[in-house]
Formats: sequence, C-alpha cells, structure tokens
Amino acid sequence: MLERFGIEGKVAIVTGASSGLGVAFARGFAEAGADVVIGARRADRLAETRRLVEETGRRCLAVPTDVARPEDCDALVAAAVEAMGGVDVLINNAGIGTAVPALRESPAEFRQVVEVNLHGTYWMAQACARVMRPGSSIVNVGSVLGATTAGLPQAAYSASKAAVTGLTRDLAQQWTGRRGIRVNCLVPGFFRSEMTEQYKPGYVDQVVESRVVMKRPGDPMELVAAAVFLAGDAASYITGVTLPVDGGVLLT
Repeated sequence: MLERFGIEGKVAIVTGASSGLGVAFARGFAEAGADVVIGARRADRLAETRRLVEETGRRCLAVPTDVARPEDCDALVAAAVEAMGGVDVLINNAGIGTAVPALRESPAEFRQVVEVNLHGTYWMAQACARVMRPGSSIVNVGSVLGATTAGLPQAAYSASKAAVTGLTRDLAQQWTGRRGIRVNCLVPGFFRSEMTEQYKPGYVDQVVESRVVMKRPGDPMELVAAAVFLAGDAASYITGVTLPVDGGVLLT
C-alpha cells in the first residue's frame, strides 16, 4: 500500500517555480523521489529553486518559460523529454493575480490574467499530453476564489480560476479514457505567497479569522502532499475531480 503513495523515479514538470507555492511543489516532489523540470519567467529565481531541488539528490532542469506563449510551453516539454526521457507529471501552477475594481480594470489587465491562468494552463496541458504515456497525471492549480469571494475585487483572477476547474473536467473526459492521462484540479485556500504579500496589511489574517474553519493559513507542504497524492498511483482511479485544500474556506 505504501508504494502506491510514492512517485520515485517519475519526471515532474512544475510551472511557476520561481517563487511561493511553485518552489514548494518543486522541492516537495523531489523529496518524494521525482526528478523535476521547472519553468517560470524569472530565470534568476529559477536558479535558486534548482539548487533547492538538487540538494535533495534528484535531478533538476530549469527552463525560462512564459506559459502564456504556446511556443514556450512546447519548448519546456521538449527540453524535459530530451534531458529526462519523458514527462510523467505536470503541476500546472503558474499564475498571476490582480485586485483591480471591475469598473477600472482595463482590457489589457483582464486579458493578462486570463492569458496566464487559463490559456497558460491549457497550453502546458496540451504540450504535456502530446508526450505523456498512459498512467501519467496532470494536476491543475485552481483557487477557492474560483468558487467564492473574499472581499477583494478580483474579477479576472476569480473568472480564470473558475475556468480552470471546467477545463480540468473536459480534459479528463477527453484524455483519461483515450490516452490514460488523469487530469485533476487542486483548489488551494489561503497560503502565504508572493501574491498574498501584495494584499493590504492584515488582509490575510482577517480572512483567515473570518473564513477559515481551521483558523490558520495553510502550510505549503500540506498542498504539496495533496499534489503528490493526485500524481501517484494512490489516485489511479481518480480523474476530473476538484480537490479543495483550504482549511474549510468553502464551508463558510
């Protein structure tokens, strides 16, 4: 039974790996036994994530990537196949957010969020699915703000993350039976990250107190553990699901 929860020897791509939860996914998957290919726009920060992964004794390849560009997604996957021999897991984590009132949000601001959070998720899933073998796993990263609100004006972010859950269901329906690729969606609640640092002082603490049943922010490793579960054989009969890891936010 314990072997089902392992991902030893798998190759995992993690996007958005230059900061926050992306770093945690990359390091956590390496600690669980996977070799890791990391992508993000900020090459200098990728180098630090690569160092953290290699400290675990696993291989790591860093490829500067803008997931809003389909050609970058294809290049990241091609580099993974060349260096590692294939791709078994995609952690589709890259994302950005804004907090602009809806009457003031410009078309360019709205499109930028959707292009990264939704289009980027699709382009990466598409590029990986072309090379993945049966038994592989795609884990998209959504947000509780795709299903609820939390006091900030986040129309673009909320819309894009709600769309990721719909995208997950459709890709699971298309690829699981025909290609043997499982597609699921993690829905984080409130985890401290580079994105939450942009919020007004005290905002996260206020939301945690009023909305989180467990009365604390999540620990990144709690989210990583759920991703490792979905990526491995322990979840071999699970596809198309949306799994909240939110401390009970969606109960309130």
